[in-house]
Amino acid sequence: MNETNDSRRTFIKKAVASTTVFSLAGMLPSFSAKSYGKIVGANDRIKVSVMGVNSRGNALAGNFAKQDNCEVIHICDVDKRAAEKCIGSVGKIQDFSPKAVPDFRKSLEDKDVDVLVVAAPDHWHAPAAIMACQAGKDVYLEKPASHNPNEGELLIEAASKYRRVLQMGNQRRSWPNVIAGIAELKSGAIGRPYYAKTWYTNNRGPIGVGKKTAVPDWLDFELWQGPAPREEFRDNLVHYNWHWFWNWGTGEALNNGTHMVDIARWGLGVEYPTRVTSAGGRYRYDDDWETPDTQTISLEFDNNSKITWEGRSCNGHLIEGASVGVMFYGETGALKIDGGNAYSIYDLKNNLVKEVKNDTVIDARDLANPAQNLDSLHIQNLFSSIRQGTPLNSDIVSGHMSTLLCQLGNIAQRTGETLHVDPQNGHILNNKPAQRLWKRAYQKGWEPKV
Repeated sequence: MNETNDSRRTFIKKAVASTTVFSLAGMLPSFSAKSYGKIVGANDRIKVSVMGVNSRGNALAGNFAKQDNCEVIHICDVDKRAAEKCIGSVGKIQDFSPKAVPDFRKSLEDKDVDVLVVAAPDHWHAPAAIMACQAGKDVYLEKPASHNPNEGELLIEAASKYRRVLQMGNQRRSWPNVIAGIAELKSGAIGRPYYAKTWYTNNRGPIGVGKKTAVPDWLDFELWQGPAPREEFRDNLVHYNWHWFWNWGTGEALNNGTHMVDIARWGLGVEYPTRVTSAGGRYRYDDDWETPDTQTISLEFDNNSKITWEGRSCNGHLIEGASVGVMFYGETGALKIDGGNAYSIYDLKNNLVKEVKNDTVIDARDLANPAQNLDSLHIQNLFSSIRQGTPLNSDIVSGHMSTLLCQLGNIAQRTGETLHVDPQNGHILNNKPAQRLWKRAYQKGWEPKV
């Protein structure tokens, strides 16, 4: 679309104003697979194509295949090994093997595909989701919603223009006890909450200094890079380490920070900040890792509230007894939501007032599948939205807002400057170096367009 910046900002603002907020609908039915099969025939099942199945995507493919009202029919990956492994595991779950479609664009041409699941690297998230919307497919989009803020706005436009259901994979929006904890917060359990501290810690090792070498025969590196400007293949990039390179990844802030910052924004009831700062760097190892391994982001809002995020990729010492979480501080107490489906409320004297425990084992540091059963609730919310029009627990407007907070933190980090932000739309004010990072350069011919 050829729009002026002002008209685009007006569009985004209207989209935000019309967004339906969180819903408790879409929970898993209490039917067995056998009884459910009597109700929903094979032709009524939602047919899914999964893009990017080496790690998280492999787990997602399996989880989608386990849903009684779903069939995974295509596996799309530029890594032949990953595709074969995923096809084998999914085939055992649903009793037939999905088809290998290495180029997801071919999958989008298939009229049988209803949903594209995007779990490829971050630089592919928005471009692939936009292509899916244009092809008439609904989308499950892993977080972060986009590689850069401009792509997030394009996603909102695409979902609206093509009338598609587009859900972001911040699954905790569908976890029952997290929903209950946020409801307690909003009902005044700790008075007015005014500060949310979020964090993530891990013990990641070094990635070394990569050697430029021939592309392996199992990898289509040209398609893997896709919209990103071309760089030579190196042996410490594929898989996972791309997270730590700005050309393809977004660092720990968006890799794991998005989840907790999203809960913080949800609980405080805020949208866009007024001021953003960040400090940190690559402190632990001397290697190719470009993004910070240690970072603190501060986000201030015009309702006299604040969110901070602390990321420690290379020192896993726990915060508040958890490797990942959010602590809300209010007038009369504090409320903690850690990496699980649980929450705790404390008074101002640090006494535990209420504790709602998690009944599902969750490993927040599991890179692929930390909470499969709970994530099924998010998948069913997507399906319910597609079939019945149920409001999404995490629509793309909300997903973009939470993603943008972390992106603004990274922009502040990369420029070394305090960002002043328009609270109406999240745009950076009066800072040309920072504004240049609102968008990215693309490989010629790969620019996303709505």
